[in-house]
Amino acid sequence: MASARRISGPCRAWPADSAFIREVLDRIGDKWTVLTIGTLGAGGPLRYSDLQASIPGISQRMLTQTLKHLERDGLITRTPYAEVPPRVEYELTDLGRSLMDAVTAMVGWAATHHSEIAGNRAASELTGVGRVRSAVSAPTG
Repeated sequence: MASARRISGPCRAWPADSAFIREVLDRIGDKWTVLTIGTLGAGGPLRYSDLQASIPGISQRMLTQTLKHLERDGLITRTPYAEVPPRVEYELTDLGRSLMDAVTAMVGWAATHHSEIAGNRAASELTGVGRVRSAVSAPTG
């Protein structure tokens, strides 16, 4: 049996124990993280209700989880104010702002290519995943 080739890529530069790097990639690559960071990066601190209203489709549970994870990782700050009613604001840290170029690029790419991907998905429904699409129909007999 032939051995697999090792191709040079980003994983080659990682330490042998790269589980933590994969965990970080899971966090920053999550759709709710990308949308939350992108929303917070659009300008100043935001309240929870403003975030929820600005991110279509996010549930209260997912927003709460996402914010907790981002705060734990040092990507956002949570600032509570002793007011009645209580007010809490979320804002990107310098570390969180350092992700804005990547987030903007990913969101822009998705917006630019969504029609092409939708067409590919529709074509895949007809041909099946992994099957070659043939421009020439099979001969009938």
